[in-house]
Amino acid sequence: MQEATGAMGEENTELGTSGRRLREWIHGRPHRLTAQNQGKDNDMDLGALQNNVNTTLDNLYQGSLEQERARSLPNGNAFPLSERGDKADVLAGSDMKRSQPLLIHMNRKLKEEEPRASSLPSIPNPFPELCSPSNSPILSSPTAGQGPQREGGSHVVKVFSEDGTCRSVEVTAGATARHVCEMLVQKTHALHDDSWSLVELHQHLALERCLEDHESVVEVQSTWPVGGDCKFFFRKNFAKYELFKSSPQSLFPEVMVSSCLDANKGMSHSELIQNFLNSGSCPEIQGFLHLKEAGRKVWKRFYFSLRRSGLYYSTKGTSKDPRHLQYFADLNESNIYYITQGKKYYGTPTEYSFCIKPYKVRSGTKGLKLFCSEEEQSRTCWMAAFRLFKYGVQLYRNYQQSQSRHSQLAWIGTTPLRSVSDNTLVAMDFSGCTGRVIENPNEALTAALEEAQAWRKKTSHRYSLPTPCQSSPLSTAIHRTQPWFHGRISREDSQRLIIQQGLVDGVFLVRDSQRNPKGFVLSLCHLQKVKHYLILPSEEEGRLYFTMDDGQTRFTDLIQLVEFHQINRGILPCKLRHYCTCVAL
Repeated sequence: MQEATGAMGEENTELGTSGRRLREWIHGRPHRLTAQNQGKDNDMDLGALQNNVNTTLDNLYQGSLEQERARSLPNGNAFPLSERGDKADVLAGSDMKRSQPLLIHMNRKLKEEEPRASSLPSIPNPFPELCSPSNSPILSSPTAGQGPQREGGSHVVKVFSEDGTCRSVEVTAGATARHVCEMLVQKTHALHDDSWSLVELHQHLALERCLEDHESVVEVQSTWPVGGDCKFFFRKNFAKYELFKSSPQSLFPEVMVSSCLDANKGMSHSELIQNFLNSGSCPEIQGFLHLKEAGRKVWKRFYFSLRRSGLYYSTKGTSKDPRHLQYFADLNESNIYYITQGKKYYGTPTEYSFCIKPYKVRSGTKGLKLFCSEEEQSRTCWMAAFRLFKYGVQLYRNYQQSQSRHSQLAWIGTTPLRSVSDNTLVAMDFSGCTGRVIENPNEALTAALEEAQAWRKKTSHRYSLPTPCQSSPLSTAIHRTQPWFHGRISREDSQRLIIQQGLVDGVFLVRDSQRNPKGFVLSLCHLQKVKHYLILPSEEEGRLYFTMDDGQTRFTDLIQLVEFHQINRGILPCKLRHYCTCVAL
């Protein structure tokens, strides 16, 4: 305690001595300045004197700061008493010099500001999303805005229709294509069936594909290039599950299915196809395809084989020897697309072209594997085989789920009233007291013709007006309210619309004729080809009729013509099954 008291006394003595010296120096300064200026001009600049005094005071103040700084270590601790005394004496006895800039560390905080900051009330941040780059649409990267940002977050997906209209739908990160289609069906009040699909379109590449029901829409959208022209389209695709509905022989020709496997040698072609559809062990699909070489405009013809392990082509004719098979593409890391304008964009030798696009290819034609087949049946077979090899049992599960939903909606009664199956129609004779089934085919045909004649007479009487000399305006305009009527579209547009909605037997539409201003055209798909039938008006006894066979079969309006051919084939190659429609979103 005595030593501490002595040290404090010495320190106070030093401070007093230094303070006394400072006062004496300040008071004596004017006298020294007067003595120095004797013999010089008495008219001294008062401004220069004031600046000199201010500079001197700044030097004294800075010197005192250096003295206080010299008494402490850089870490903030004080010097030992002995060292402090020595340094104080040295600083006190040394001449004052102009100070240098003092370095102030950024991490040092003023102690008096800390309680003020802590005393302020805590205000919640009104915009937390702007302070988190992972959740902010502004601070995050542009590519992150398309993909799933966080688990359970909502995303906006823009969907277009055939007429150019679009609708933005807010979905979750795990929303599937089937879920989005159901939402759009409810919003547009359309008839619900399993043919509604979500189509991915790359306009700059002329590529499009139908999304499978289990695919995530957000994940597909995240693979698009930033600022590209990729879009989702909402349309019908009747060929989506046609491989589970039609006969296997029509989808997979016998020449394209390989039966070289030992396990399948004893099977017929039908049994082989059923095994191909129902089990995981799939036979090979083989055939010739035109292939465009990378970086060149030349198309060459190769013999390809599609196996579970991937796609191969033979370097020597049709040889399947392992030495001649060259691995070409992996199915699990790619998607298969239709090429909509192959001759315009890629110079394809035929119109039946398709493309394998790897996941890593986001934009540009580099990395695309372009193919071209000889006919539509060959392309359909390759496309269906790719889907089955890639998705397998999941594809059949999607089909079963769509059928179960369709049956549930049918039980509720939201499906259209007309749902006729060919397997449930039989010829009946109700001329007697009780009805009987007509088993003779000739008698059944005669009964069908008589029923058709009676039906035409009944409907013509119903639609006739009191003035029989004039045609009914209702019969000439009522068809425009039907979903299968598309107005004044061209022949090329009708073919494109039918191809987009699936080349399935019975897909049709009715349009105005471009050559005959009073006529109409029935565009129908049969055997994967689109055919056009002219509907001409005919007048008899002052009444207007419509016919496709030069007046042998006449109908009062187009609705009666369509409904008749939905039940009877007539002069058409097949019945009318599915009508092409466009929904405004």
